[in-house]
Amino acid sequence: MTKTTKRNTSRSAAAVPVLDTRALNRATLERQLLLRRAPLSAEAAVEHLLGLQAQNVKPPYYALAARLDGFTPGKLSGLMADRAVVRIVTMRSTIHTHTAADCLTLRPLVQPARDRELTAFRRGLQGVDLDRLAALARDLVEAEPRTMKQLREALLAVWPDADPQALAIAARCKLPLVQVTPRGLWERSGQVALTTAEHWLGRPTEPTPTPDATVLRYLAAFGPASVKDMQTWAGLTRLRDAFERLRPDLVTFRDEQGTELFDLPDAPRPAPDTPAPPRFLPEFDNLLLSHADRTRVVPPEHWGRAWQGNQAHRTLLVDGFLAGVWKIEEGNLVIEPFGRLTRDQRRAVTEEGEHLLRVLHPEPSYDIRFGTVIR
Repeated sequence: MTKTTKRNTSRSAAAVPVLDTRALNRATLERQLLLRRAPLSAEAAVEHLLGLQAQNVKPPYYALAARLDGFTPGKLSGLMADRAVVRIVTMRSTIHTHTAADCLTLRPLVQPARDRELTAFRRGLQGVDLDRLAALARDLVEAEPRTMKQLREALLAVWPDADPQALAIAARCKLPLVQVTPRGLWERSGQVALTTAEHWLGRPTEPTPTPDATVLRYLAAFGPASVKDMQTWAGLTRLRDAFERLRPDLVTFRDEQGTELFDLPDAPRPAPDTPAPPRFLPEFDNLLLSHADRTRVVPPEHWGRAWQGNQAHRTLLVDGFLAGVWKIEEGNLVIEPFGRLTRDQRRAVTEEGEHLLRVLHPEPSYDIRFGTVIR
């Protein structure tokens, strides 16, 4: 009996299709709107992508310029000004640009991670009633948007023995605080001022959802993917049960290391030899951060080269994979590849750079130059 079970299990595993690195790369690029620019609105793209990493102001604009046909920065700024999209801390305790609807559902989903985050600050919060802190902070920021400095000072007046930074972080963890405009507007951004999502959007947050619907959306934007991949993206744990509930409606694969991958049955999985044009991505683009195994985009020899300490570089994709970094300085778009580019690749990268500059930096004019090859 035992031998038969093992043999059947082995046959079952062998029958699961294997997706190699290039197949995973092309599937993910297709879901991420990076094989061709999509004719979507900025709002529809932000929704499909489950938000855009937005630690700084400009990355969401660069992210959409790489993905959308006809995008202009005013389209995203207009959505922010109209409160159709917002900037809020969600996945991985980082700021994301989300649609209003996703802000009200995804933030409750990741609230357990925000609660765990507070354990790192418990020494600075001794004697602090966190429920009272949340109620007081809500009153403060809903009376008028507050900076983190103003919030720290107001809370410190109530708890003078607490750590000021811990008090402000506790407010951010306990409450869904959004950054109000003009913060986040293209070339008009101001300092960070906060109020609650409910106050800013004029409606309450949704009840904490089950993760199942978000699993399906994650696969649509980042699949095929493992349980650990989604947990990395969300900054959550214990998502296995959601995948198991959905298993009958999903298809499964394995990567070359044998990891089980889940996907939507009808999701696109282009051929591995599908052409992938160069793309200029912002620092911390979700493409590079949303899988436990990032080799589908980051070749092992380039691991860690998009970061220097805690600072991330803006990244360049060539043939769908991380191939260099870029920056704009002193009137130049400077491209620093990790290896030699062919003549055709340099031409394609230059054309993509010209597109980037036309969309986001039409004035003043910039030159494009290739910097020292980074090895």
